[in-house]
Amino acid sequence: MIIDRGLQTWQREKLSWLAPGARLGFVPTMGALHEGHATLLRRARQENDAVLLSIFVNPTQFNDPRDLELYPRPIEKDLQIARECGVDRVWLPEYQDLYPDEFHYRVDESFLSTQLCGRTRPGHFTGVLSVVLKLLGLAQISADPELQRAYFGEKDFQQLELIRGMVRAFALPWEIRPMPTVREPDGLALSSRNLRLSPAARAVAPRLYQVLRSATNLDRARAELEAAGFRVDYLEEHSFASGRRRFVAAFLEEVRLIDNVEI
Repeated sequence: MIIDRGLQTWQREKLSWLAPGARLGFVPTMGALHEGHATLLRRARQENDAVLLSIFVNPTQFNDPRDLELYPRPIEKDLQIARECGVDRVWLPEYQDLYPDEFHYRVDESFLSTQLCGRTRPGHFTGVLSVVLKLLGLAQISADPELQRAYFGEKDFQQLELIRGMVRAFALPWEIRPMPTVREPDGLALSSRNLRLSPAARAVAPRLYQVLRSATNLDRARAELEAAGFRVDYLEEHSFASGRRRFVAAFLEEVRLIDNVEI
């Protein structure tokens, strides 16, 4: 497995790295890899000739500086997971590689990004879309979208829809491949934030998915979650081309958890 720190080596070698016509699977992440990320990497390994993983904790998508400070960065563990999943190349860009403009140039979306997580996290999706556009552009090895696939999980479904929309809007030569949410045996969606839950909160956390899936209506779902100790940020249903989904964001011991299910 090749590890590229910064931008220069990757930019110099990326066009000669793969044979003409080879398919690239790309998994952009912020690190702190778990089984959800591993599932993306393994699928990329199955479907492509080579797999590229990027790890970059993107500061422009954090509203709360404390969240950025607390975000875990277990790089050696991440690299071991990458090796076990058959990753060919890991790219570790620096802030200056991706933001030489100091974030003066940005990607804004004016509809979906203002709803759900975007309503209480202003600027979050501007940071997400801006960095993903940069990562896709810098990772690109071909102008043929059949040769480039980027993998994202459905746990962050709003993010997934925004990235798919950006790729369509700007005619980016990438195929976006969604993957179902990966869950613990008790139903809790895998997330690096789960590590911040106390044992007591971790025991309660699976109720988020259970209620989201089983409640007959939103009012009942909210009442059940609040009775279990959650502080609900939002609980809504929205329709997309792929179907109708129920979304939730709720705090448990000040840890913000999100989830969604298809209705």
